[in-house]
Amino acid sequence: MYSMVYATASDEKEGMQIGRTVVEKKLAACANMFPIRSIYWWKGSIEEGNEQALIFKTRSELVPALIKEIEEKSSYDTVCAVSYAMSEGSERYLEWIEDSTRT
Repeated sequence: MYSMVYATASDEKEGMQIGRTVVEKKLAACANMFPIRSIYWWKGSIEEGNEQALIFKTRSELVPALIKEIEEKSSYDTVCAVSYAMSEGSERYLEWIEDSTRT
């Protein structure tokens, strides 16, 4: 089974650090990153800010370790890191995820 993990980082530098670390450790086959503008509740008021969104592709069994690594590398007090199961996908792509996350 395969999963995607969605996470946010405070800026591009932090996002690149998190993405590179988890791919190097083979916790994810790939990390996609793109700028986002967020509106959210924080400590009783609505905040707005720029962030980086990250989407990781991985094997489901690696999700707990991947989320732990994201939490350790993030500057946020409350880290956004959630997983979504991939119900289907291109066979060759899923094989690539499998091969890329094996040590």
